[in-house]
Amino acid sequence: MKKITTLLALFLIVSACGVKQTRNMLTSGDYDAAIRNSVDGLRGNKNAKGRQDYVYMLEEAFAKAKERDLRDINGWFKDANPQNLEKIYNTYLQLNARQELIRPLLPLKLLKEGRDAIFPFDDYTDQIVSSKNSLSKYLYDNSKALLVNKDKIVIRRAYDDLAYLQSINPGFKDVAKLMEEAKFKGTDFVNVYTKNETNMIIPARLQDDLLDFSTYGLNDKWTVYHSNRQKGIDYDYGIIVNFRQINISPEQVKEKQFDKEKLIKDGVKNLLDANGNVVKDSLGHPIKVDNMKTIRISIYEYSQTKACQITAKVDYINFKTNQLIETFPLASEFVFSNMYAKYRGDKRACEESYYANFDKRAVPFPSNEQMVYDTGNDLKAKLKDIITRNRLRR
Repeated sequence: MKKITTLLALFLIVSACGVKQTRNMLTSGDYDAAIRNSVDGLRGNKNAKGRQDYVYMLEEAFAKAKERDLRDINGWFKDANPQNLEKIYNTYLQLNARQELIRPLLPLKLLKEGRDAIFPFDDYTDQIVSSKNSLSKYLYDNSKALLVNKDKIVIRRAYDDLAYLQSINPGFKDVAKLMEEAKFKGTDFVNVYTKNETNMIIPARLQDDLLDFSTYGLNDKWTVYHSNRQKGIDYDYGIIVNFRQINISPEQVKEKQFDKEKLIKDGVKNLLDANGNVVKDSLGHPIKVDNMKTIRISIYEYSQTKACQITAKVDYINFKTNQLIETFPLASEFVFSNMYAKYRGDKRACEESYYANFDKRAVPFPSNEQMVYDTGNDLKAKLKDIITRNRLRR
């Protein structure tokens, strides 16, 4: 019984908090929030005596919200500003949606007054269709006018308006075709290419990999990168990877010799006393102890190394003004390394983790061209990072 009483008290507290919150929304003019709270509070047992506050507040909030919306619509019509057409359309949708939110709860009783709560619903179908058509015509005409503009930002705004028009009025005139036009005209096309300012030949496959932008994932809604210029496209920007210097170190083989020793168990032996006699147990058997011995190994370790370093710079060019926008340094290094070892003695004297080196052998050094190419993986990652962090338009 005590548990039930506690739960009832908790419910009343939560309910009181909900009512207070809804009343604050109502008095502050946030009518739709008050309506949503009231509807939530009435779901389940709408005719309960404890839910009456929600019915009163729902009736009041609905009346005030409707009066406000119709007053706003009337003002926008009088203003005759075409930019208000979207507000008119959305407000009619809001008026209708508000009714549909409340409709499933009707009728709602006001117990003290012995009447149903009053919710004067209206059919806004004609107004919604009319305002949608007016808005659609305005968006269509305005977007077509914006498409003749040379400013890509303005054209992108036209694209967004057309996309919105497509969402509210699918299939309206030739909107899909105009969106394609706006997409093309509003896109920044970027030509990315390389220049070789070194005295070495850059491997063709490195340049191909570096400029394979299909693997970069950099294209976004309004920026497209091409490594090869395409007909019919007027490029806005250029990104030039200027190779400045390529340094390749000589092939090096270093040898290092070192010794190791370890004390290991090598079977067992008889325990001897200080006089060299065999120590026996109580049964007369010789006592055995571990026979420890020291083993040694001489290791001859060989390391092959060859390094390649590429330094470059990335220039951002505005093709419209033929001006340098910004320059970023780009550098990468690749080190070829191979280690192997030989030994004399007992290999158990060194760590087991080192054994793999005894199975390795010397390998041919990569060519200079291969070294330059292998440096490209890191170079490509850094180039992508530069472009990602330094978009042409932010």
